[in-house]
Amino acid sequence: MASEIHRPGPVCLIENTKGHLVVNSEALEILSAITQPVVVVAIVGLHRTGKSYLMNKLAGKNKGFPLGCTVMSETKGIWMWCVPHPSKPNHTLVLLDTEGLGDMEKLDEL
Repeated sequence: MASEIHRPGPVCLIENTKGHLVVNSEALEILSAITQPVVVVAIVGLHRTGKSYLMNKLAGKNKGFPLGCTVMSETKGIWMWCVPHPSKPNHTLVLLDTEGLGDMEKLDEL
């Protein structure tokens, strides 16, 4: 397990900037460096429904993906966190946390 693969926290994989999706080169480097088998878990759903909370739990952490305490969504774009798989040795768990659907803030950008 290379230390550059398993980061202490999530990194933005795809940024949503003014309606344009941009891939983060740092995230691509992390993915390219993985040589062991991967298990990918992605989550999609309405904003403020616990997606980031669930992904933190899957990572075995209380903190990582940002959690909001208001009706405003925290996650923008798609965030990635590569961690050791909790039950499969020599496997990497790639968690993808997505921006919530139905965010009222996004309606202003259309």
